[in-house]
Amino acid sequence: VQLQASGGGLVQAGGSLRLSCVASVFAFDDYAIGWFRQAPGKEREFVAAISWKGGSTYYAEAVKGRFTISRDNAKNTVYLQMNSLKPEDTAVYYCAADFLGSTTSQQTRYDYWGQGTLVTVSS
Repeated sequence: VQLQASGGGLVQAGGSLRLSCVASVFAFDDYAIGWFRQAPGKEREFVAAISWKGGSTYYAEAVKGRFTISRDNAKNTVYLQMNSLKPEDTAVYYCAADFLGSTTSQQTRYDYWGQGTLVTVSS
């Protein structure tokens, strides 16, 4: 399984970005997908996750109400819509896949990781 994250960039505070995570896998809908982020000098942290059928989602408190995770299994793609961005959202964002998983924030549950895309929010 290969994951390709994209959509990062530079945006002003209050702006929006949409990240995409495209998976090269035969049965994409067998995988729960999570988004994580790592800010400079900090540990990687959970952002959001969506179950393998897309029926449930889970968000970190820091992004709840501002970020929305969704998936299009026909396109092997998961999206992270990020609105009302804050400077503290600046980080490299990674997507990860968990075979037949649900919506967990535990990084060790994820079997495959993408390379990351950089999001920079200026104040």
